[in-house]
Amino acid sequence: MDLSNLTPAPGSVKKEKKRLGRGQGSGKGGTSTRGHKGAKSRSGYSRKVGFEGGQMPMHRRLPKFGFKNINRVEYKAINLSDIQILADKLKDKKIDIDVLIEHGLMKRKDFVKILGNGTLTSKIEIKAHAFSKTAIKAIEALEGTVVKL
Repeated sequence: MDLSNLTPAPGSVKKEKKRLGRGQGSGKGGTSTRGHKGAKSRSGYSRKVGFEGGQMPMHRRLPKFGFKNINRVEYKAINLSDIQILADKLKDKKIDIDVLIEHGLMKRKDFVKILGNGTLTSKIEIKAHAFSKTAIKAIEALEGTVVKL
């Protein structure tokens, strides 16, 4: 160990901030490292998001089309074939949202729609948010009941 190896403890020496605009003698006076004139040299300047130096910005060059309906309701589709498999598994012939969540067919926040794909072989009472016309016909043909939530 000698004097050439000595260094200050980590964190004890802080790098000082540049003191801009404190006279010519500091070397950071005059333009304060901002260059000459123009918007970027002025106080209060902030570049707009997407600004490309005066070139036509990307969001104005590209065409716009389509539209997003904010009132759209997204349904989780469940077919009658899945309902029949579930009814065979359960001895109870009442199927509602809690049963579907419990068996992993939907999540708590989902809206569910029963679709008419597949066949039913037993009388079932089904509670769901929506039903297709073919599903309602198939359920009621076997004297089952449809309950819309």
